[in-house]
Amino acid sequence: MNAVILQSLGAAETVTGSKHYLKTPELNILVDCGLFQGIKRLREKNWQKLPVKPADIDVIILTHAHLDHCGYIPLLVKGGFTGKIFMTMPTRELTELILLDSAKIQEEDAEKANRNRYSKHVPALPLYTTAEAETSFGNFVTVTCNTSILLNDHVNFRLKPSGHILGACSVEILCYGKTIVFSGDIGRFQSPILAAPDYFTSADFVIMESTYGNRLHEKDDPSEELAVIINKTIERGGNIIIPSFAVGRAQDLMYILIRLKKLNKIPDSIPIILDSPMAATATDVLLRYPEFSKISEAECQEINDNITINRDYRNTARIINQRRSKIILAASGMLTGGRVLEYVKSYIGDNRNTILLVGYQAEGTRGKALQDKVHEIKIHGKYYAVKAEVAEVTGLSAHADQSELIDWVRRFKTPPGQIMLVHGEPSAQEALRVKIQYELHIPVKILRPNDDVILYSCSD
Repeated sequence: MNAVILQSLGAAETVTGSKHYLKTPELNILVDCGLFQGIKRLREKNWQKLPVKPADIDVIILTHAHLDHCGYIPLLVKGGFTGKIFMTMPTRELTELILLDSAKIQEEDAEKANRNRYSKHVPALPLYTTAEAETSFGNFVTVTCNTSILLNDHVNFRLKPSGHILGACSVEILCYGKTIVFSGDIGRFQSPILAAPDYFTSADFVIMESTYGNRLHEKDDPSEELAVIINKTIERGGNIIIPSFAVGRAQDLMYILIRLKKLNKIPDSIPIILDSPMAATATDVLLRYPEFSKISEAECQEINDNITINRDYRNTARIINQRRSKIILAASGMLTGGRVLEYVKSYIGDNRNTILLVGYQAEGTRGKALQDKVHEIKIHGKYYAVKAEVAEVTGLSAHADQSELIDWVRRFKTPPGQIMLVHGEPSAQEALRVKIQYELHIPVKILRPNDDVILYSCSD
């Protein structure tokens, strides 16, 4: 068919597994290539064959390095994809870091499941190995923002920073005479460490995230709320465990916590421990790309000087057993895996402690279960009673809220011909759809999984 067709292979009517497939007469482009996370029904999709052949995909454009946007790349390469994967330089460094960590966790989880016999699969296998992740790095190609990259005679693209995490971008694709913009994940207007999102000014079609399409973040300074929760926990002799995405959220939190100490809002004596080698490395990456950041090298160094970084998992048990109150940052942000689970297992049964949620919690994750005030959660085959306080600070999210998403659309000088919503739960998408159509009078469609949407016919 001589047309441009859009098909969402992931993050349609859900927030994870971002894969948006743009089929054109001569070139097939995949924007993002992420893993599904959350409930079992979604995670199982990672093991299923895609509805398209990896070899039929010519190019991947990666918006940013979070696992739900990049984590499927090794499987796609293993399955026969041989094309280039375009991204910014910081996204490349962070993606390599995240994919290696993802492969390592999967290998360790499979080994643990086989040793303790709590998987129904015999043997339990990793989704991909460290070697397979490393193989995919050979397809990576870095580009600079605001530079037009020609893919063929009819298609080119460029990137603009989206303010979500270091290196994150939105994508503009000029394709057979029309303009298609993929928002990627849109960041906050007032991020502690990142510049505000940049904008494209025109588009015929916009494929837009809707994570917080039905929510507004608190307008008060979230650091004040954070300080109150920390001080209350210290007063009762407890620990503060903050599940945190290693890339993006951890750096924001470290910056805020050090600032709270300098302002005497929390005790200077309270230890801050980052138990995530990946987050530590991501902080080093931040230093190398000042064009994406608002903070100075001296401020970054201050973070490193005032936070204890644990890179060796064998030290985690020792940290857990320390009697004094402490603040612990550890991945993953939705408690789907990683070292944070060891802290939760040890601390969740003590009402002096606080588990502090600071980011989006997808349906089916342990983080979402705690957000919904469950009385117990299951970790590594065992149930743990929830006696610790579960607190939440929404203003620290790295995703734009409903008003910021609508402001992002308002930046287009000419309203887009149509907006298509992805990367959101159904209730959030429906709320944002109605709000955009009411306020901006732009047609909005919610993309369904794997449906072919003919955008337009084209000619040479």
